Amino acid sequence: MLTSQRLAQSTGATVYSRLGMRASASFHTSRSLKALPTFVSETAPEEFGETKRTNMFQAINSAMDIAMATDDTACMFGEDVAFGGVFRCSMDLQTKYGKDRVFNTPLCEQGIVGFGIGMATMGHTAIAEIQFADYIFPAFDQIVNEAAKYRYRSGGEFECGGLTIRTPSGAVGHGGHYHSQSPEAFFAHCPGIKVVVPRGPIQAKGLLLSCIRDKNPCVFMEPKIMYRAAVEEVPVGDYMLPLSKAEVMIPGTDVTVVGWGTQLHTLREACDKAKAELGVSCELIDLRTIIPVDMATIEESVRKTGRLIVAHEAPQTGGFAAEIASSIQKSCFLHLEAPVERVCGWDTPFPLVFEKIYLPDKLRCFEAIKKTSAF
Repeated sequence: MLTSQRLAQSTGATVYSRLGMRASASFHTSRSLKALPTFVSETAPEEFGETKRTNMFQAINSAMDIAMATDDTACMFGEDVAFGGVFRCSMDLQTKYGKDRVFNTPLCEQGIVGFGIGMATMGHTAIAEIQFADYIFPAFDQIVNEAAKYRYRSGGEFECGGLTIRTPSGAVGHGGHYHSQSPEAFFAHCPGIKVVVPRGPIQAKGLLLSCIRDKNPCVFMEPKIMYRAAVEEVPVGDYMLPLSKAEVMIPGTDVTVVGWGTQLHTLREACDKAKAELGVSCELIDLRTIIPVDMATIEESVRKTGRLIVAHEAPQTGGFAAEIASSIQKSCFLHLEAPVERVCGWDTPFPLVFEKIYLPDKLRCFEAIKKTSAF
């Protein structure tokens, strides 16, 4: 018998299959976009070549297209991916590469990931989609106890480094309990996998191609509200961005501010507000890869600024901000001018009508900057 949660998921998957594009569009109404920070498009390096105006789901689609075109062993599978998926990320790929390489699976996350582990172990490149990150937990055992440990437990005799698990994550405007969570911290406690979260289309394409081609299993969490809201001039060709390398988005001198995914756009607004109203110069860093984490970039910044703020959508207790805070407290103790501040989601289930109150918005982030700079 299905639990109420699984019944809701099963019903939802059926609705998405029937409605297609309308189902994905329902997650991007004007109501949801009111809570969205302003997305500031970025410019790709010139060496990446010709660009095209592209949103994030199209950039992800392009990355998978390139991966499959350049690797005959690559397959893409998951719930409803044949018609394009809930958010259209796999649109037209089955038409181009056939039903043997792009195909639907039953509604069974542990089966999806287990199948991907088997494919990757046999030498294939497996791109598995979990329809929403909230439903990745039935596959937790497969990811944590199987995928992450194959190489180690076999002494290098076998591994599943060809596995990449894609999943939409984060707030979307009105997703409620089961379509809004950010579970990256659960997997950060698991050596043997890489966890990556992009902030926009350029980053999404380059980081996803790196994940697919990396020799370790990767979990690629896509901020779903960015699928259509984020639009940039994205290189049309094949390019990769480095994993486990944070990026300084905005250089600064007074406060180090760290985030990933959608939260970075909120932090950018808070940093601009702090500069205008307080005269505080913030250095904004995109972590990009949650694990293995690039702590060196953060340490270098904190030794310069003496202050650190970390923000994420997930609840504060046990969130990855705590790991960063602990590491920096140890490595930069004599450089700190103020306690490390965390600005996170509240320690509650993700709410529906109170989503705007739950999320660490521009004002909360600004107040953290104000507090730490005045300490």
